[in-house]
Amino acid sequence: MILLWGAPVAAETVLSKYLPDIDISQFVEGADAFGAIRDDIPVVEVLHGSERIGWAYITSDFVSTTGYSGKPIHTLVAIDDDAKVIGVQLVKHSEPIVLIGIPETKVKALVANYRGLDLVEEAESGGTAHQLDIISGATVTVMVIDDNIVRAGLKVARQLGLGGLAVEETNTGPQFEINPDAEASTDWMTLEGDGTLRRLSLDVGQINAAFAAMEDERAGKRALTEAPETTFIEMQAALVSHPAIGRAILGEAVAENIEAWLDEGDHAVAIVGRGLYSFKGSGYVRGGIFDRIFLIQNDVSVRFRDRMHKRINAIAADGAPVFAEADLFKIPADSGFDPTKPFRIQLLVQREVGAIEKVFTTFDLGYQLPSKYIRTVASPPVAEVPTSVAAVTSQSELDAQQALWKKIWLGKKVEIIVLGIMLIILTGVFFFQNLAVRNARGFYWFRIGFLSVTLVYLGWISNAQLSVVNLMALFGSLVSGFSWQAFLLDPLTFILWFSVAAALLFWGRGAYCGWLCPFGALQELLNQVARKLHIPQWTLPWGLHERLWPLKYMIFLGLFGVSLTSIEQAERLAEVEPFKTAIILNFVRAWPFVAYVAALLIAGLFVERFFCRYLCPLGAALAIPARLRMFDWLKRYKECGTPCQTCAHQCPVQAIHPTGEINPNECINCLHCQVLYQSETICPVVIKKMKRRAKDGAGPDLERFVGHPNQTLKIPTK
Repeated sequence: MILLWGAPVAAETVLSKYLPDIDISQFVEGADAFGAIRDDIPVVEVLHGSERIGWAYITSDFVSTTGYSGKPIHTLVAIDDDAKVIGVQLVKHSEPIVLIGIPETKVKALVANYRGLDLVEEAESGGTAHQLDIISGATVTVMVIDDNIVRAGLKVARQLGLGGLAVEETNTGPQFEINPDAEASTDWMTLEGDGTLRRLSLDVGQINAAFAAMEDERAGKRALTEAPETTFIEMQAALVSHPAIGRAILGEAVAENIEAWLDEGDHAVAIVGRGLYSFKGSGYVRGGIFDRIFLIQNDVSVRFRDRMHKRINAIAADGAPVFAEADLFKIPADSGFDPTKPFRIQLLVQREVGAIEKVFTTFDLGYQLPSKYIRTVASPPVAEVPTSVAAVTSQSELDAQQALWKKIWLGKKVEIIVLGIMLIILTGVFFFQNLAVRNARGFYWFRIGFLSVTLVYLGWISNAQLSVVNLMALFGSLVSGFSWQAFLLDPLTFILWFSVAAALLFWGRGAYCGWLCPFGALQELLNQVARKLHIPQWTLPWGLHERLWPLKYMIFLGLFGVSLTSIEQAERLAEVEPFKTAIILNFVRAWPFVAYVAALLIAGLFVERFFCRYLCPLGAALAIPARLRMFDWLKRYKECGTPCQTCAHQCPVQAIHPTGEINPNECINCLHCQVLYQSETICPVVIKKMKRRAKDGAGPDLERFVGHPNQTLKIPTK
């Protein structure tokens, strides 16, 4: 639950939930106890003995910026009277990189650096009063924690008047209070005329019409038989807790008794009535609740009970009619009732339509205390607060979140430009693939260079490695209430996912898996080194290879199923992806994780892209919509697969069936088959055409032959 700044504190806050589990001695140096949580705002005293040395709060009670996971990062912070941070502790979060990956020592070091931070100075400097220590692989998480600590801290400081800040008054509009010096007439008719008394009058005809208009036809059939003009109920009300009104209607002695009956902050309303219908009924005798009337004021509602009730024995006002019922009802102080604002008494009218069935309708008696009984309270002078602090504390959550992601995007300008250039180049290669692959050697080195940039710059430097965790976070956001904010916090990941979504429609999953995945690039580059070192390459039998494909789909579906019940558990199980260890954390991790990655990379020396082929849940997730692509860019000859198997044998990931079809779910769009498609030394179709052209002496260039891929030729099988 997020409490908006300035709003009343609910019974359950994030602070009250997690405070019992906090070790105060580890949180704030020299502290030995917490005080009581304040009633108005969710902060708690930090004590040394009986002396208060600071205030503690949890950031998510004041700000709602979410982390990379799309969920709040609950950070406990303590500040002293100078608005300086004296303690920080990460209480609860769902950040995948911090759950498993970042060493605890790094997190503690990050937290410790905030001790001594002057929040007011931080705001006045525009966020440059301290050096933000970015943990590799957790940039977004660290920036969100930093933003939450500063913004929430300034809000707390401003509400408590810490650091020399004047306390801001939350109610800045005109304020009113009861005017005890007001006088009321003692004449009943005058009281009715000036609004001191308010009336609800209903006759039998109005009641019958109301029930006849209901959907239940039985209500109209049970109409009252009295004459339509017969008084069904005449009910009047007055706020007699105002001293002048109480004396005028009830007399001096009864008014004094009312004051003694009411506790501080309580109010009382007098309700009188006559007619066929009783506003009290008899339910209160059995259950202690007056079930026919209750008071409503905006979102405040008061149900009257027998302990809140007194009978009125006599009415003192001159000319008062004779009423069948006259009663007092107490409005408790803790109800939130404001006597200076309008309210209404709602009357519930019932009609029996069966042996034990009833239907109900309601009528309202509106009441507004006349202006002569209230007076304006002089507004306190506006608190003087530094402009920089006011800009932070008065900023809406939406504006603050937008400012944060814009700040992150501006700080990543170089990385965004580089990624944009890479995407433009790759798009050009795919659109003009015939031209791009014409020079086999040149294309080979272009691909090696591109993969090297992907690995080193996108992966190890920029940490732009997509993960199945992103997809689980997206699904969780869609279920719980989608917001762009969490996804915009990481610009490279956002741009990559947007590009992947577009690429799926044009080329399938291969645009990312084959070119932009840093771990995929690492596997392929290592395999190329292995080939240079003459490490033998294993080609799995087609039957076994084909049966290993479903493994990655089963892994993805398993992770997705777990995420439906526990996203945190799914993120832990997502360690089946080696991306965090190999790319985000640069192998600086506990040895079991490093050993796992090493085993995958060693397997990849013998079977190119071993992990991509059989285990990658992200590849499986991207492959599922791969068949939705609108175009089939990869050219094939009619002879491919029958009888020629050259492309199938040389495909780096064995994505080509023995019958010649390319499996779009497994293809990584490396374009090697398109290099072979134009090869004058490897492709039997092209070689055959070249020989025939040489024999015929025709002489048109090779490109015209490539333009007729469906020409039938007899190809030797060996």
